Amino acid sequence: MSGGEGKDGESSRHVIGPARILLGARLVDVASPNATWLLSRLFVMITAVLAVAALYLAKVVFLPLAFAILIAFLLAPLVSPLERIRLPRTLAVVLVIAGFAAILGCVGWLAGSQLIQMVGDLPKYQANIDRKLALAHHDGNTAFGRAEAEVERLGNRLEQIASGSDAPEGAPAQTAGSQPQPVPVREVGSSTGRRLYQVGGILDPLLTAFLTAVFTFFVLLYREDLRNRLIGLTGRGHVNVTTLAMMDASARISRYFQLQLAVNATYGAIVVLALYLIGAPHFALFGALASILRFIPYIGAPIAALLPTVLAFAVFQGWRQGLMVLAVFFCLEVVTANYAEPHLYGKRTGLSSLAILVAAAFWTLIWGPVGLVLSVPLTACLVVIGSHVPNFEFLTVMLGNQPPIPPSAQLFQRLLARDEREAGEVLETYLKDHSLAEVYDDVAIPALTMAERNRHQRDLTEDAEQFIYGTLRELILDMGDRGPETGPEELRLHAPATRILCVPVRDEADDIAGIMLAQLLQAAGFDAKAIPLEQDSRIGAIARAERPDIVFLSGLPPFARARSRRVYKTVRSRYPHLRIMIGLWNYRDDRVQAAQQISRGEVSEAATTLEQAVTQVQAAVAELGTIQSVEQCHG
Repeated sequence: MSGGEGKDGESSRHVIGPARILLGARLVDVASPNATWLLSRLFVMITAVLAVAALYLAKVVFLPLAFAILIAFLLAPLVSPLERIRLPRTLAVVLVIAGFAAILGCVGWLAGSQLIQMVGDLPKYQANIDRKLALAHHDGNTAFGRAEAEVERLGNRLEQIASGSDAPEGAPAQTAGSQPQPVPVREVGSSTGRRLYQVGGILDPLLTAFLTAVFTFFVLLYREDLRNRLIGLTGRGHVNVTTLAMMDASARISRYFQLQLAVNATYGAIVVLALYLIGAPHFALFGALASILRFIPYIGAPIAALLPTVLAFAVFQGWRQGLMVLAVFFCLEVVTANYAEPHLYGKRTGLSSLAILVAAAFWTLIWGPVGLVLSVPLTACLVVIGSHVPNFEFLTVMLGNQPPIPPSAQLFQRLLARDEREAGEVLETYLKDHSLAEVYDDVAIPALTMAERNRHQRDLTEDAEQFIYGTLRELILDMGDRGPETGPEELRLHAPATRILCVPVRDEADDIAGIMLAQLLQAAGFDAKAIPLEQDSRIGAIARAERPDIVFLSGLPPFARARSRRVYKTVRSRYPHLRIMIGLWNYRDDRVQAAQQISRGEVSEAATTLEQAVTQVQAAVAELGTIQSVEQCHG
């Protein structure tokens, strides 16, 4: 080995190879796509775990801060008008916060005074309460009474065993001359520790309220500065994404608070009316409490129902009024919580109904009952982050109200699973809010494209292929047999003299797409007919018999261009003057270039959607009509 070779060989040993990580049971380069995907997911998981841990451990700070931000969303529109009348921002913020605190204090004072008055009236109904309690326990010979006595006897026996006495029940505790039994000693906690615990329970909400007020003041005072710092934190290259995310989050939270206020006010008004008709006292107080307590999800409504129900049982002689009050709250809560709120909040905040329930459980686990109040706004912010930051897109998929996969993928998946019923439901559901042309273009054609791609990749068995194409054909024929008004009114053209043949360029998927096109053309007023696939080889004879004005070729990717070129050449060689149009459904490349290559420059552009095809046919028929009118005038 020469000296140069030795130097090269020695230097080659110092070359640092590509970094590798352990993926499964093999090493993968860090620069490979799999490793990049793994590292990004690992980073997201670590970030999420650290965020949850920080929220839990530092809830003393984060909980008041979250409340302050939400309150700032409510109070910021009140600060701006005061600034426009030339008040300093500091004074405007102080006035708004003081006014908000005064309103909360007045509401609390009025509710507290009414509750104290209600408690003071309870001795008037003591006789009625005692009578109902006596009725509930009047007969100890009932099954419930016997079970209660047995449980009490068993408890007494266990207490005797725990105290060290095995004497049977009813026996004297100590006989004459016997040795005195030792008295069991039980350690009792000091009252000082109990008082400290009680003081701590009072100080925690006071500290939270104080920090919330302080944070609210500074958030309102420096809201533009905080916004600019957040944008600067994300980087100058993400100004657009951050701005859109902040606007989206603000709009969703504002909509949520507006809807919640409207729903709770309606709820309280119904409670006031129902309690007034029943004759319950303090009905206005209970309606107001119901509206306020419902801002606490899930536990606020039961607390609101407890007080008027107990009072009704105490005031009225019978049981009917109390049961009616309980029934009012039960029915109202079932309708509101299970139907009104999930649909209203889900559509306006972008959250699914299940996500709202999961969010309530999660934030309660992290921050306790107070987390219930913040669960929906905070989860809406997470969905906004997922919709604008690609690495957190899973948040939108898991919590958002958008379908996790598009309807076309749902249809293809249900066809793969050989579930004809659910496949039909996908089309029916989409048809409720869209026209038939949109159903075909947005759902059926993309599903056919997926099937074609999998078929050419040999990922479909022969049985699966037959089921997918056969089922989809039946569903399309069934939807076409209903004869709905499918196209927009301005696109409809009554032209019975125009005959159109929809010709599949090669296989069954092209045939099904041709059936869809024929249905839409028929709905637009044309005499359209889809040529079955088995008759494709006899296109010349069919054209002589049908005498069409237009032949529309129907082809799906990935081999639509090559097939269409062959069929176009065949038809053109036999009918030089026939109008031929091209449909390359769901084609993503340049449709003008594709049409010119297929037709050798005769067709200006291909249609990539069925709606485009209908529009092109209408334009072509209008052109033919104009030419015929000109020829008749010259004649």
